[in-house]
Amino acid sequence: MDNDKDNILNPSARKVQNALLALGFDCKVIEFQDSTRTSAEAAARVGCQIGQIVKSLIFRGLASAKPVLVLTSGANRVDESNISRYAGEFIGRADAEFVRATTGFAIGGIPPVGHVQSLETYLDEDLLQYGKIWAAAGTPNAIFELTPAILLKMTKGKVVRVKI
Repeated sequence: MDNDKDNILNPSARKVQNALLALGFDCKVIEFQDSTRTSAEAAARVGCQIGQIVKSLIFRGLASAKPVLVLTSGANRVDESNISRYAGEFIGRADAEFVRATTGFAIGGIPPVGHVQSLETYLDEDLLQYGKIWAAAGTPNAIFELTPAILLKMTKGKVVRVKI
């Protein structure tokens, strides 16, 4: 079930919708009864290719503890050595507590915007090949549609090669 019927969003999804509006984007958050937690699940819900799903992955600088957000195509695995080079230090996957503390969201629903703190952001160049893409919206069953150009504009991320 999406939110078209009653327009009631989970508080985390509402937070993302409000962040999008505050940034001047009219993207509409949609919640489903079924999970959109994985790229395959999200693609099945909206009827798109797995590559059109934006995976939001949080890494942590091993020396600085700075949060690093990687927005990658659902079809790709991230090469952590590439991200380490871009970030200027070795990075590692962040644990659930760090992710929630830096983004305000739980793993499985991390959106590209609306975070608790500013995140160094890298955008997978492979996302640019699609006319439209879908990103998480704060919960494991909420997403929103946008274009790669809008994702780049809203996140101010650096377009890089991230895949292995």
